[in-house]
Amino acid sequence: MKSLLAVIGLLVGASLLSAETIPVKTVAPAKTTAPVVPAKPAATTPTTKAKSGAKAKVEATKEAEPIIPGQTIARTNGTFLGLEVVGGNFKLSFYDAKKKPVAPDVTRASARWPNTRGIGDNRAMLNLSGTALVGNKFVAPPLVFNLYITLLQGEGEEATAVENFVVQFRG
Repeated sequence: MKSLLAVIGLLVGASLLSAETIPVKTVAPAKTTAPVVPAKPAATTPTTKAKSGAKAKVEATKEAEPIIPGQTIARTNGTFLGLEVVGGNFKLSFYDAKKKPVAPDVTRASARWPNTRGIGDNRAMLNLSGTALVGNKFVAPPLVFNLYITLLQGEGEEATAVENFVVQFRG
């Protein structure tokens, strides 16, 4: 029985190898054309200069708007937070309404995120370091999880929660 299956397998394999293939049609490469050179702008009149100047100012203000590194979190008072992982630790930066860096208005923050390598959650305190709050615990990849942040005001036992955030972190 085994030899019969072996012979049938060899016959099927040989027939597949000796089967005729359909010839492949080759396509000639497309002709290349000269590069497209943009036309020179038409002469501007005073009215078009005023319009283009206004557009340029609007575009300049859009381009001049600072970019907050990491994930941006909007606060209720109109300011922003920038959350990122730097050197394996969380870094929480504070920005005003114009997205300019400012000193933190809280003393510290706590962070909690799921532990992908074991039971329970990871927790870290973010303490003041320069003009930002920096975490004290390494954040192991993958960096895709819900992060719970609590901003704290005060020291020790007298610390009170000022704000809470739930961030879908994608680092």
